[in-house]
Amino acid sequence: MKLELCAASVRALHLAKDLQLDRIELCENLMQGGITPSAGRIEFALNLGLETHLLVRPRPGGFNYSEDELKIMVSDIKNAKKMGVHGVVVGALNNNNTVNEEALKMFIDAAEGIEFTFHRAFDDGVFDWKKRLDVLINAGVTRVLTSGIARNVSAGMEVLKEMKVYAGDKIQIMPGGGISAGNVGQLIKLVQPEAIHFSGTVKTVVDEDSNFSETFLAIDEERVNRILTEVRVALDKLNNTPRMV
Repeated sequence: MKLELCAASVRALHLAKDLQLDRIELCENLMQGGITPSAGRIEFALNLGLETHLLVRPRPGGFNYSEDELKIMVSDIKNAKKMGVHGVVVGALNNNNTVNEEALKMFIDAAEGIEFTFHRAFDDGVFDWKKRLDVLINAGVTRVLTSGIARNVSAGMEVLKEMKVYAGDKIQIMPGGGISAGNVGQLIKLVQPEAIHFSGTVKTVVDEDSNFSETFLAIDEERVNRILTEVRVALDKLNNTPRMV
């Protein structure tokens, strides 16, 4: 099982490197759900030797994008691919919350040769997740990041299990959204996913004495390590091997 860290800071990138995590989803501005990071941040992550999957999201909010926004997203994918990213994380919906298949084709064409993750736009306003998943499978998407059509993985765990069975080996189901030390063990036991996606962040005030002080979601090493400990325990149980003490 792969471990993917949602990395939105330099500290998170160094932590992903130090902990030898399998890959990162590179983004910034987690307080608003994440947006596309700068070229400099992409270069920095790649220079650290991290398997880097780039979030391509031009603004906060929903996923019904204008023509101009879609052009920007395609350009971001092409430029990131030239820089050497290993994959992109992107999604777009129509105004009725169906998958924007025309945009999806443009994204996949631009990303040809690297992995493609359809992000949690998958969870927005969907009623028939099987139909939406079929669209992604037919388009050749590598994986889908989903909380199981719920606000978080705890609420969506049963649906995630159903998704994993339905998807088979046609597309990877990667749970993400609210993963913690308290639920990751049960998630692994029930869903047995190919990968999990987590951020391990806490709300933090930065530069408190500055006139421009802000609150943001900062990586918390203790929280990340608690998640990783529970992952190891769950995988040991799943594999019927005793835990090393």
